[in-house]
Amino acid sequence: MTPAEAYLDLSVSLLERVRGQLPAIRQAADWFAETILAGQMVHVFGSGHSRILVEEMWPRYGSFPGFNPIVELSLTFHNLVVGANGQRQAMFLENVSGLASRILRNFDLKAGDSALVVSSSGCNVVPVEMAEEFQRRGVRVVALISELHADASTTRHPGGKKLQDCADLVLDTGAPVGDAMVKIEGLETPVAPGSTVGGCLVVNAIKAEVAQRLTAAGQPPKVLTAGVLVGPERATALFEAAYDEHARRIAPYYQGLGAAMPKA
Repeated sequence: MTPAEAYLDLSVSLLERVRGQLPAIRQAADWFAETILAGQMVHVFGSGHSRILVEEMWPRYGSFPGFNPIVELSLTFHNLVVGANGQRQAMFLENVSGLASRILRNFDLKAGDSALVVSSSGCNVVPVEMAEEFQRRGVRVVALISELHADASTTRHPGGKKLQDCADLVLDTGAPVGDAMVKIEGLETPVAPGSTVGGCLVVNAIKAEVAQRLTAAGQPPKVLTAGVLVGPERATALFEAAYDEHARRIAPYYQGLGAAMPKA
């Protein structure tokens, strides 16, 4: 078996792991649809490469408004690797206690909101504290982790918590300990991670279930759709309508900021 064949076979096992979680996926979709139908937002957060799954949820083709992608460049900008804005700084900041509360200071969260927090290890400080802060403010949290990897990892959270300890529902990407899935003869360490593949399966399964619920409730979502499917004019209209809806949904989360705080 070639390394490529090994990776593809292991990816099939990720698919089966996700399929085995369908009841939990439907539960997450129930919560997210309830939030969106109420005119509110599902907040989606991930640091490091978990950012990929945040952007997979919204905005991209086949996705729709109702999700608030929270992506901090200081935690996710990997392109330069070293030097200013390098990977070392991002990995350091991912474990700075208190940063999550500063991020969420920018949003006036609402009762009835829900959240998806993504972290493969479930052990870095910022995602764990993000989930803690969401729950403290009455937001229901779905965690997306790699269970085997998270169970084998040591948390850096000052209270000893992992992301799965701060969630109302936990979903698993199915990725193995260490994430990388393929062993190469003569190479000490495995290559080719699986968490993104498994995570994308989970995220899109939830997305499809939410779309069905919104449509059944008489509020079909405005889906970002390629012009090759619906024609350029209809595609443009859908994009503009979806972005406008996102703006309307997110606006109330800024309007009440600081209203209850004492004046300086």
